[in-house]
Amino acid sequence: MFKFIDNIPLAGLVIVAVFLGLAPFTPEPHLVEKTRMLINGNLHKPIDIFDFLMHGTPLVLLVIKLLRLGKAKNE
Repeated sequence: MFKFIDNIPLAGLVIVAVFLGLAPFTPEPHLVEKTRMLINGNLHKPIDIFDFLMHGTPLVLLVIKLLRLGKAKNE
């Protein structure tokens, strides 16, 4: 599974993570809205859960990739 993440270009992943993480720009990014809903315990609708996963997955992949790059650099 990590080979898949290692093969993703870092620049492309950063671009996708930023744009999907901040989309839509107004009135509030979905990732911020859905995270707030999750913290408040209001994330119940399937569409909201899907939206949270769709907008958050590139950010999670970016964090994993950066952690793996940092680990490989230290070894």
